Amino acid sequence: MAFSAAEREAVYRAIFERRDMRHFAGGTVAPELMRRLLTAAHHAPSVGFMQPWRFVRVASSTLRTQLHALVEQERVLTAQALGEREEAFMRLKVEGLREAAELWVVALADGREKHVFGRRTLPQMDLASAACAIQNLWLAARAEGLGVGWVSLFDPVAVASLLHMPPGAEPIALLCIGPVQAFYDEPMLQQERWAKRCALDDLIFEDAWGQPLRAAEASGCHDDLPLGTLG
Repeated sequence: MAFSAAEREAVYRAIFERRDMRHFAGGTVAPELMRRLLTAAHHAPSVGFMQPWRFVRVASSTLRTQLHALVEQERVLTAQALGEREEAFMRLKVEGLREAAELWVVALADGREKHVFGRRTLPQMDLASAACAIQNLWLAARAEGLGVGWVSLFDPVAVASLLHMPPGAEPIALLCIGPVQAFYDEPMLQQERWAKRCALDDLIFEDAWGQPLRAAEASGCHDDLPLGTLG
C-alpha cells in the first residue's frame, strides 16, 4: 500500500538531502538515538538473509587517534596515486574522525563463505548487502538531523588488526556520525568542483547496453521534484 503524499515526500527528501559529511560540530548522540540508527541499518535487505554487517563503536580516544593516523597515511598515498590532481585532492577535507560525535567501524563478518545463497557466482553480494545497511543508517540519520560521513581511506588489514577482528572479517567503512552546523546544499565533491553527478538518462539502458530507454518510460522520472532537493 502506498504511503500518504506527505510520507512519500519525507522519504524522497531524506534521499535527496542525504550528504556525505566531512564537517561535524562535536556534541553527542543520545544512546537511544544511536540505537535507532543501528536498528534501521540492521533492517536492510541482505542477499540470502546473510546479514553480513557488524558494527564496532570506537569509544577510546586513543583508538580514534590511531584510526585517524591510518586515514591520513592513506590520504597521502591516494593523493600521490592521483598524479596531476594530487594537490587538488590534498586541499579537500575527506574525513571528520576527530570532530564527529560518534565513530563506528562497519565490517563484513567472518565466515561469510558459508553463505552460498545468492553468492555462488556473485560473492561480492556480502559487500552490497552491508552497503544497504549503511545507506539505511544514513537515511535514518538524515531524518534525525544528524550527519554521516563514510570514510574508506584506510588499509583494511591495519584497521582489522587495531580492532582485533577475527580472520576473515573485513572493515569496509569508518562512519563519522553526529551533529553538523549545516548540510551541504549539494554533494561536497560537486560543490568543490571535483566531480559532478552524471545525467540519469546517460545511465539507463533498455534490452542492450548503450541502448536508450524508450521515451515513454524515461519520462516517468521524478522531474517534478524541486530542483533544490536534487544533489
